[in-house]
Amino acid sequence: MSNKSSSNPSIYKEPGPKLDKESPFESMMERFRFAADLLQLDDGMFQYLASPVKQVIVSIPVVMDDGRIKVFEGFRVIHDNVLGPSKGGIRFAPDVNLNEVKALAAWMTWKCAVVNVPFGGAKGGIRCNPKELSKNELERLTRRYTANLLEVFGPDRDIPAPDMNTDEQVMAWIMDTYSMNSLRTETAVVTGKPIILGGSQGRKEATGRGVVTVTLAALSKMGIMPNKTSVVVQGFGNVGSVSAELMYEQGAKIIAISDISGGYFNASGIDIPDAISYMSSNNRSLEGYPGAERITNEELLELQCDVLIPAAKEDQISRHNAHKIKAKIVAEGANGPVTANADSILEENGVMVIPDILANAGGVTVSYFEWVQDRQGYFWTEERVNRRLNRMMRSAFDNLYGVCGQHNITMRQAAYVYAIDRVAETLKLRGIYA
Repeated sequence: MSNKSSSNPSIYKEPGPKLDKESPFESMMERFRFAADLLQLDDGMFQYLASPVKQVIVSIPVVMDDGRIKVFEGFRVIHDNVLGPSKGGIRFAPDVNLNEVKALAAWMTWKCAVVNVPFGGAKGGIRCNPKELSKNELERLTRRYTANLLEVFGPDRDIPAPDMNTDEQVMAWIMDTYSMNSLRTETAVVTGKPIILGGSQGRKEATGRGVVTVTLAALSKMGIMPNKTSVVVQGFGNVGSVSAELMYEQGAKIIAISDISGGYFNASGIDIPDAISYMSSNNRSLEGYPGAERITNEELLELQCDVLIPAAKEDQISRHNAHKIKAKIVAEGANGPVTANADSILEENGVMVIPDILANAGGVTVSYFEWVQDRQGYFWTEERVNRRLNRMMRSAFDNLYGVCGQHNITMRQAAYVYAIDRVAETLKLRGIYA
């Protein structure tokens, strides 16, 4: 789209601070500014797309197991609902804050737009330490948070999902609380539920499967065969382990993996099914894994390889270590593993970065499938879910690759340009209600 050209309005030309550890909101906004400038968005359109539709802060009183009353703080941010009802996870963590939730909600808007899922972006969270809470306390916390947001949540309004420290049990509590207040069972109000409550086959593996689908597409563009590929995976949780296992099944050599205990390297390749089995029998840790030598997480990132999949935490690749990255492809399994000030360094070194808003969008894509199945009351086989996921992820990659060539920009820049253009064009057609 090409709205009226702006003479570089100051609202989005003012550079953000270059910090060693960037705020997630500023990282997102810096990339958003670039795309807005390229698309020549006028000042009003920029402000609309940069501003969350709704920000809700709630107090959550909970009666603890010992009878004390403790008050927690909860958040829900709806960044955008132009393409459809808003969608986004809920996280429980001690450091949850409004700035972080705003950034993650915006990321969800662009992520949904990139894979052509008809959702807007949202995110939620409760500031708490779930490790210090009993299961009963977690349930009371979740149900009161849901009750406080009954006017926000809804299958046609805003649809939560699991995120950091939340799971299908938490989603079941949210669904039940919402259903009890609606006087009907409403399975489509959340995704990431247990299968028996309307969850989708293939949901747990979806994010990792999506990472692998776009990685294989990138390798194809480079003319590299999967069975001739060396891969490093940082993080061996759900996303990292699934990504490693699926790449292993493609014949790739996984030379390094890591978790919180450190990195593990084997130049001849790690037996991923063996590593997964070891982890499941060792308190969910790779500590002491005998099939590889111990290295640091920092050393792992800098290994010579074809594909690097950072699937752990944010801000792992920054301006301090970006010049040491030797991978040909970086597929962002985690949210924000590469800071904005590292993008140009990786670009100059010829590294293709498959951005998080594409690479890890498999989760929200299958969440959309779950919502569709709940609305229909008809459920698909895992084979059908995976087939449709692969098709949507590959189509999204091809779309962005085309935008790269059209504007001579990086994959990340293309992702923001494509997503923002799609949302802005939809908004232009819908108009502003007054």
